[in-house]
Amino acid sequence: MSSPPASSDLVSLRQRYGERYRWLLLLAVMTGTMASIMSSTIVNVAIPDMSQHFLLSQDRAQWVSSGFMVAMTVSMLTTPWLLARYGYRATYAGCMWLLLAGGMVGGLAGQFGLVLAARVAEGLAAGVVQPIPAIIIMRAFEPHEQGRASGIFGMGVVLAPALGPSIGGLLVDWFGWRSIFFMVVPLCLASLWLAWRFVPVTAPGGVAANREGAALDWGGLLLGAAGTLCLLNGLVALRDGTALDAGALLAGAAAALLAFVAWQRRLGGRGGEPLMNLALFTHRRFAMGGIVAFIYGTALFGSTYLLPVYLQLGLSLSPSYVGTILLPSGLVLAVTIAGVGRLADRQPTHLLVCTGLALLAASFALMLTVGLTSSVWLLVAWATLGRIGLGFILPSLNLGSMRGLDAPLIPQGSSVIGFLRMLGGAAGVSLCAIVLEWRLAAHGDSLARAGSSPARLAAFNESFMLLAGLCALAMVAAWQLREPVPHPSAGRAP
Repeated sequence: MSSPPASSDLVSLRQRYGERYRWLLLLAVMTGTMASIMSSTIVNVAIPDMSQHFLLSQDRAQWVSSGFMVAMTVSMLTTPWLLARYGYRATYAGCMWLLLAGGMVGGLAGQFGLVLAARVAEGLAAGVVQPIPAIIIMRAFEPHEQGRASGIFGMGVVLAPALGPSIGGLLVDWFGWRSIFFMVVPLCLASLWLAWRFVPVTAPGGVAANREGAALDWGGLLLGAAGTLCLLNGLVALRDGTALDAGALLAGAAAALLAFVAWQRRLGGRGGEPLMNLALFTHRRFAMGGIVAFIYGTALFGSTYLLPVYLQLGLSLSPSYVGTILLPSGLVLAVTIAGVGRLADRQPTHLLVCTGLALLAASFALMLTVGLTSSVWLLVAWATLGRIGLGFILPSLNLGSMRGLDAPLIPQGSSVIGFLRMLGGAAGVSLCAIVLEWRLAAHGDSLARAGSSPARLAAFNESFMLLAGLCALAMVAAWQLREPVPHPSAGRAP
């Protein structure tokens, strides 16, 4: 690895690279985010083969996805503290090393418990990394450039899940499920080199990292983790456990939420640094954006679990064929994000988010027109429609939620929006698995049986309609993102 610049603080890097520096910095964090997103989605293609290898039931196999989501959800709240304590470079590079180790261990593991542990490690790394690009975009770019930067960043990032399932499907067919874990390795290595060159050692705002700052809010972190685990296990117990178990776990999740809010309020009132700054929710646009992020995360990540299972076990398609079907829609998503990013600099973000949610809801509802004898092009069309909807939402939601926040609140705002989206996503993966099992049983079918049937497709269709309804519900909150007056400019130091 070549030597970094002689001085790696923000001012020195800006002087060395000039006006292009903010784009080089965005490229560096984009590469690592691509690796983290690929690790979150690519494994879904291999769940059926992994289930057969380890003789797993459907509800246990989905913990490969939901375990990752739990870890990613909770760790997102630690990003502002880590950046203030250790700076951008140490935080970012540490996460890339952890993600790299998780991919290697997961690919070599001989027991399901070790695979799950590797996924949790990957989730922890991915959770810390993902709020960082939004912080940089909101602080390093002028307001009239933020949409363009979000579009370029989004276009690059979605190439990972766009190409990942196609490549992953081929790898599963050719080399088995283990090979997909190694896909993050090249991206992790590239991101480490880019971090060494372009990511500053300073904290947000260009200030020096404060190693002697306030301690991490472990109480809030433990309450957040406990609440998330209770929520997910409570959802699972609704299907496979007793009503008493489900009720107790869901009540525990509610109690943990109330305790978390009370703890954050108390810690903030004593002058401490809470994990989640509740002052964020006094901003109407941010509060509405948080609601949209949660519901949107439920629908989005629930569908990333449901769609590959539907194509393989509902329509009896091979993993490589599934990847081929999903590839065109992923490429369309990348192009859409780039275009919508520019629109976000000129058009109201609430209109863009509502348009995206409407298209996403329509794509789920139109899956009901697909049957066992349908043309593959019908699947491609509906998948592409949904990805166009995502292209409208992804660059617009963060901008619409965080414009107007004071510069010191931006790191917290990015982490909280990401946390709510991932909390919804973690619930969505479990919710889709549970609803699918429930509707399969109601139609007298099971995924353990060979072959598909109209009854199985009916169960999948009812699960897709749930996702369509959630997207329609999110549109109500998305409309509240509108802002009649121009937003104030934010600070310009990343």
